[in-house]
Amino acid sequence: MKPVLWILQIIAFYFFTLAMAAIPEKRIRSVGRRVGLIMQWLLAKRRKIAIDNIRQALPYMKRHPAWSHPWETPEEIARETFIHLGMSLVETCRLYHGKGNGIIDNIEVRGRENYDLAHAKNRGLVFVTGHCGNWELVALAFNRLFNDSMSVLARRQDNPYLNTMVEKMRMHYKNSVIYKKGSLKQIIGVLKKKGVIGILADQAVVVDEGILIDVLGRRAWASKAPVVIAQKTGVPLIPAFIHREQDHHVITILPEFELSGDMSKTGIQHDIQALSRHLEDFICAHPRDWYWVHRRWKRAGEPADAA
Repeated sequence: MKPVLWILQIIAFYFFTLAMAAIPEKRIRSVGRRVGLIMQWLLAKRRKIAIDNIRQALPYMKRHPAWSHPWETPEEIARETFIHLGMSLVETCRLYHGKGNGIIDNIEVRGRENYDLAHAKNRGLVFVTGHCGNWELVALAFNRLFNDSMSVLARRQDNPYLNTMVEKMRMHYKNSVIYKKGSLKQIIGVLKKKGVIGILADQAVVVDEGILIDVLGRRAWASKAPVVIAQKTGVPLIPAFIHREQDHHVITILPEFELSGDMSKTGIQHDIQALSRHLEDFICAHPRDWYWVHRRWKRAGEPADAA
């Protein structure tokens, strides 16, 4: 029965992507806005998760120097988040069908010099980011913006037909996909060839793969992978994020992250915590652009200052 449902899902989604690709480019934002408003009601459970996450993080965010927003309630931010996700979905559908040139051409890159300095070391690169802005767009635009390809570390989709569809889209833009299970060998192989790896490092991981850090004032399990990979290979770690700004996207590339060199549990925790602070800065500056619908604090949800 499940394969039949998978097929029906992918057929419905494919025709949805066709419809989104057919709309005039000037209507992307308005249609995406409507799609997002529909999504928040269709995905009521995810909306509830987002509101709960935002409610618990909001006091911390409002104290952060980067906070400068008029929103007062978690419901307001959750609504804006779904609108953003709707616009991102419409954009990604257009990219799937090769109609995203206008979107890519309109991307602004800030901190390009940080990429150039790290790239000049000729040792490969690890881009560390999160589910921020239209995160798919970073990888899909990478070849156009930097004349290079990116291997993206990703989770295999439960629906194998959807997985094939997403993989095909990424490869169309001269990228490759490395699936998380058994990924280390492939990652090392790419970096030995001086390639670029993209890691979304902002979701909860299982205890064996992570370490406890503070995220927006609460304990959370974070992946050790970026720091461990950089220590083993010596390649630069580059924090980078994308956000939506008026009618275009902005990719911000930060300076190379300096590792402590301490591979003890305490040292890795220190490095991962410091790396995560860049993500916190981003979320507080652009709260509607983060993926609040994920249970980021599961299995470790006590306050950061708890005993």
